[in-house]
Amino acid sequence: MIGEEFAELLAAAQSGSEAAFSRLWRNANPALLRYLRVIAPGAEEDIAAETWVHVVRGLASFRGGEQAWRAWLFTTARRRAIDYGRRRARRPAGALDEVPPGLLPVTPDAADLAIERMGTRSAVALLAGLPTTQAEVILLRVVAGLDTETVAQLVGRSPGAVRVAAHRGLRRLAEMLAEAGVTL
Repeated sequence: MIGEEFAELLAAAQSGSEAAFSRLWRNANPALLRYLRVIAPGAEEDIAAETWVHVVRGLASFRGGEQAWRAWLFTTARRRAIDYGRRRARRPAGALDEVPPGLLPVTPDAADLAIERMGTRSAVALLAGLPTTQAEVILLRVVAGLDTETVAQLVGRSPGAVRVAAHRGLRRLAEMLAEAGVTL
């Protein structure tokens, strides 16, 4: 979270400051990628890129504080992920077996390496084992830092349903950790 200087930073970004926009991006993109890694595995980078293009186009007309900014960003990402799923259903991808080995990437993704080093990868893997709604609610609440009401609007559920999904998801995570022998 950026905090008190958010309004000033947003205004600068809306006025065309590349440094201000870069700071907004650096602050939000890691959480955005973690969120997308769970709701759209394998397409998170592409969807994040589409999300930021949409954000850049709409930045000048955005109004609101940091909480509204994060809600707008994650709502946009969620919509891009839904669009991606629809496109993928209409045009299934071909098998990688058909791609010559020389055309496959040989270097690891820098974002994946950074997340792995921070220990987040295992947490995201655990979240991916939850039902989609529970994982999405936990990511939006914890990773994105959104409040219950904002998450409820974003996912189209009541605040009570969001709290129940978060509670059940966290309880299941605790069970999964206990089964793996991890103590808190």
